[in-house]
Amino acid sequence: TVVPPHRDGGQAQYIERPVPDPQQSSTTAARAWALGRLHEPIQLRDMAAQESMSVRTFTRRFREEVGVSPGQWLTRQRVERARHLLESTALSVDQVAQEAGFGTAQSMRQHLQTALGVTPTGYRRTFRAELSTACG
Repeated sequence: TVVPPHRDGGQAQYIERPVPDPQQSSTTAARAWALGRLHEPIQLRDMAAQESMSVRTFTRRFREEVGVSPGQWLTRQRVERARHLLESTALSVDQVAQEAGFGTAQSMRQHLQTALGVTPTGYRRTFRAELSTACG
C-alpha cells in the first residue's frame, strides 16, 4: 500500500508500507489448538507459540481478528462448553467444571453467573424443563 502523508508545498510524498500477509497474521490455528484443550490449563504463551509469535504480537493480532482478548475468548469458549455439557450430559457440576476447564465448580459457578446470570444447577434445571416441555 502506498500512503501519501502531508507535505508542505502541496507535494505528496509516497512511502511504501507493506500489507501484512493474511496467512501470517492469523490466529486460527491457536484457537483450534485451544478448543481441543479446553479441559487443560492454557497459557497465553502456549497459544502464541502455536502461531510462532511473541505474546505481545499474538495478543494484538488476536484482538484484531476476534474482537476480544485471548483470555476473554477462552472464558467464553469454556462457558459454551459448560453450557453444552450441562444441557446434554448427566455429569456432575464438578465433572462439568473439570471438562470445561474451570478446574473447580466454584470457579465455573462464578463464570456462569457472570456470563449467564444463573448457576450451573439453575441453568441445567431450566434447560431440562424446556426440553421436557418441548418433547412432551
